[in-house]
Amino acid sequence: MAAETGTRGRAATQGVIAGRGALSVGDPGTPTAPGFRWVRLTDVARLESGHTPSRRHPEYWDGEIPWIGIRDATGNHGRVIQTTNQKISEEGLANSSARILPAGTVCLSRTASVGYVVSMGVPMATSQDFVNWVCGRELSSDYLRYVFIAEQGSVRRFAHGTTHQTVYYPEAKAFHVCVPRRDEQDRIAEVLSALDEKILVNEKVRDTALRLAGALYAAKSTTEIKPLGDVADIFDGPHATPTKTDAGPWFLSISSLKGGYLDLSESAHLSEGEFPKWTRRVQPRVGDVLFSYETRLGDAALMMPDVRGSLGRRMALLRSKIDRLAGAVLLHAYLSPAFQAEIAKRAVRGATVDRIPLKELPAWPLSLPAAGEHAELSVRLSSLHGAIANVYHENQKLADLRDALLPKLVTGQIRIKDAFRVVEDAV
Repeated sequence: MAAETGTRGRAATQGVIAGRGALSVGDPGTPTAPGFRWVRLTDVARLESGHTPSRRHPEYWDGEIPWIGIRDATGNHGRVIQTTNQKISEEGLANSSARILPAGTVCLSRTASVGYVVSMGVPMATSQDFVNWVCGRELSSDYLRYVFIAEQGSVRRFAHGTTHQTVYYPEAKAFHVCVPRRDEQDRIAEVLSALDEKILVNEKVRDTALRLAGALYAAKSTTEIKPLGDVADIFDGPHATPTKTDAGPWFLSISSLKGGYLDLSESAHLSEGEFPKWTRRVQPRVGDVLFSYETRLGDAALMMPDVRGSLGRRMALLRSKIDRLAGAVLLHAYLSPAFQAEIAKRAVRGATVDRIPLKELPAWPLSLPAAGEHAELSVRLSSLHGAIANVYHENQKLADLRDALLPKLVTGQIRIKDAFRVVEDAV
């Protein structure tokens, strides 16, 4: 494929900004592993831009054409996506510079949230926040996606700007990637995909367990209405932000609350020395219900085994006062439509954020199973949430293995036959 782009404007920059080892702005001229070589990305893929149809024309939106925005990339980083949060209409496509790109197109966010990557599972359009790559025969789109994942930190270093960091087109046009032969690219993508597919299967198991737990709670035969403070103690988190580290106990974030389960991917770490300071009042323990009392109102999750952490800002927890009432039951009482309606009715609406008034929360009515159902329902819901926790910890191990193999595979530091053996043992 000859050097070609679907964009206009300035030519490729002549400078060199070396990446981690598989991506660079300009040809870094660094030695490569046997069988690998540096190629200009526009020589093996077509660069395409995106566009956003005018928001002033509602008829341009809510059509049938999937349209990738920043939320799609940040919420699905590293994945092949089949659907999007928003869609545009044929009229919106016709009256903008947006264009439909083929399945397999690799989309790299270049502004706002820089460095997130997804691939199109079906033909889609994108916003102007992406540089999009339509790969030719010499380049596997899956391999390119994994290169961008491995080089996310480098992509962010390639960005510049006084107000918003942006990867500009002259830098994107100068991208060089380190690639082996096409058949080797396919095998590298295959071994990494095996780990990602196992993670996706586990996530489906988690979602099924969570739905089943919600259905079991909803099917309870009798209920009692009690003030929340009669069944649970309430503790809130710190009102400051600590110094964060790369490892150690977790400083939990409200973004880790995912409607019933914890996802720690966006939480930070505390040092062991700082940890006692942030858990002086309370340290979350297994079975506590963590919830947000500002901004993400109504969201909650159960504290998992083998997780040490402190409450983050705008977070609080519920701890059951009743011996036979497990936190899992309390969680689903909190997530129930009845209590979510109480939150919507009683929350304090502010100019910038909404919040749950914690001093008033103990008096709010909570619908619970009758006392005679506590023990059985606690066992069943706790078992399902135990399975959710097991899935999370297994996925962490799989993700850690993938992240360890990824930069070594795309730079040739580890050969594919050795990686296959490691992955076979893991999955």
